[in-house]
Amino acid sequence: MILKIVKYPDPILARPGEPVNEFNAELRKLVADMFETLYAEKGVGLAAPQVGVSKRLLVIDVSGGKTPADRLVLINPEIIASEGKQYSDEGCLSFPDIQEKVSRAAKVRIRAQDEKGKWFEKDGEEILARCFQHEIDHTNGVQFIYRMSALKRDLVLRKIRKLQREGKW
Repeated sequence: MILKIVKYPDPILARPGEPVNEFNAELRKLVADMFETLYAEKGVGLAAPQVGVSKRLLVIDVSGGKTPADRLVLINPEIIASEGKQYSDEGCLSFPDIQEKVSRAAKVRIRAQDEKGKWFEKDGEEILARCFQHEIDHTNGVQFIYRMSALKRDLVLRKIRKLQREGKW
C-alpha cells in the first residue's frame, strides 16, 4: 500500500522517532509499504516519520528498485564512524521540488537492526553515505534544510511559504 508522504512543516518531522522494540508482522508490513511508497515517489530513501510513523526505521534503495541487493532496512540506526566531506545536491520527499547543496561526510559506518532484530554494521560511500545520513537525520527529528547555510535555508523557507499561500504546498 502506498503511504502518504508527510510534508514540512508537519511536527512529526521535527520529533525524534521512538525506538523499535517489536519485530513482528506489523513491522514487516510497514517496511513493505515504505518500499512501495519509495518506488512510487522515485526516491532513494524514506524514513518512517516521513509517512507519519514516529519510529526509528528507514528504507533505502539507491538503485531505485533495479537491484534487489541494494534494498536496505535500517531499524534503530546510528552512525558510528564518519570521515571526509562531500558537498552535493540533496532533495527530500518531504520537501517536494526542493534541491540544494548540503555538506555531508563522504564515508560513514552505520550500526542498525534488520527486520528480525539482528544487529549489523554497514559502510557507505558517496550516495549511500549521503542517504544514510539524510534518513538517520529524519529518525532524529532533523530535516535537511538545517544542514544548509542559513541563507539557503531562508530562501527555501520563503519559497515554501509562498507555495503555501498559493495553495500549492
